[in-house]
Amino acid sequence: MTVTCFIRYEIDPFQREHFKAYAEAWGRIIPRCGGHLLGYFLPHEGSNVEGWGLIAFDSLAAYEAYRARLKADPEARENFAFAARERFIQREERRFTEAVDATLQHPLQREVA
Repeated sequence: MTVTCFIRYEIDPFQREHFKAYAEAWGRIIPRCGGHLLGYFLPHEGSNVEGWGLIAFDSLAAYEAYRARLKADPEARENFAFAARERFIQREERRFTEAVDATLQHPLQREVA
């Protein structure tokens, strides 16, 4: 079973670049600590206050082990401190979803003329 942690962030739209830097740091940290980073996403069209992060794990137990490694990681602690200091994240919500394996990562199919 693959479990995906779906993180919804409410961000200050005037500090979008701070959120981008925060997300880029997770791009280094999350794989090192044992998460499969599917990606971080910035608002583009429509709402300008929502960002997302998606991280997959083999199980909830793997997620718990990851969280323990994250708490011990100096760069992760600094990234959390950066967000707290700059206050660009107004709210954060986590949801855990189970992947439907048959629907994951299908390649784009183009029509042949």
